[in-house]
Amino acid sequence: MDVDTRLLRYFAAVAEEGSLTGAARRLFVSQPALTKQIRRLEDDLGVPLFARSRSGMALTEAGRELAVRVPALLDVWDEAVRVTRRAARVLRLGFLDAGAVGVVHEVIAEFRQAQPEWRVELRQFDWSDPSAGLAGGEVDAAVVRLPFPGQEALEVRELFVEERGVLLSARHPLANSKTVEFRELWDEPFVAAGAETGAWRNYWLATEEREGHPVRVGAVTNRPDEWLGAVAAGCVALAPASTARFYSHPDVVFRSVRGFSPSRVGLARPRGRKRVAALDELLEAIARRLSRS
Repeated sequence: MDVDTRLLRYFAAVAEEGSLTGAARRLFVSQPALTKQIRRLEDDLGVPLFARSRSGMALTEAGRELAVRVPALLDVWDEAVRVTRRAARVLRLGFLDAGAVGVVHEVIAEFRQAQPEWRVELRQFDWSDPSAGLAGGEVDAAVVRLPFPGQEALEVRELFVEERGVLLSARHPLANSKTVEFRELWDEPFVAAGAETGAWRNYWLATEEREGHPVRVGAVTNRPDEWLGAVAAGCVALAPASTARFYSHPDVVFRSVRGFSPSRVGLARPRGRKRVAALDELLEAIARRLSRS
């Protein structure tokens, strides 16, 4: 019988967290989707793995037996994937937005010329995964915006700081202002990432910098085109300054904002893995270029 390794990762997260809520936050998936996948695994195996209650998810005896063995199984699989990729000389780098990666394309081009035997794949992820593929083991490293859930389990090197501003409809009363005070935006409907992104969502709503003033969410999206569309329709959204260069919409403007912290960009990779010289060289070149760009 074959089992999808993703189902085993979901099972391991629920077993470790003891709840669907905590595991969904850690995995960057919705709780209903996670519930469905856990039930699918139980159906595949033909046994209940959890006893559900209001206090959480307790492992059954069968679940405990599986929980003991799954981490080692996933470690072996992950190592097999890494070895396979190294043999194929493929490096995968994740990112979320063009503003964060900046000149990375130039660095990759130079790396390919110096080491033509290696292939570098730059993969973009939407905001439903703020780790840009690291959480699911889909990439070897990623250019990320800090903070994001799960970063404490990764090796993170901060590269640069970028101003955060606001995207407004061109028809908004503040659209003609050169600079906006954050307090002026507190009652506006904000575009937010999905609730499962936790700290990422809160940071881009600046929940900790509102002096207790509640957030009004006007739209939820994980994609840039939907994000800009929601702003054009009357919502507002906090965004890094580079948004104005890399993303555009005829009915949306970017304005500087006073009153809250900037965005921090970092380079992240899994902690404790065997080093690959080519990856180390690529990441060092990226860090040098982004740190001075």
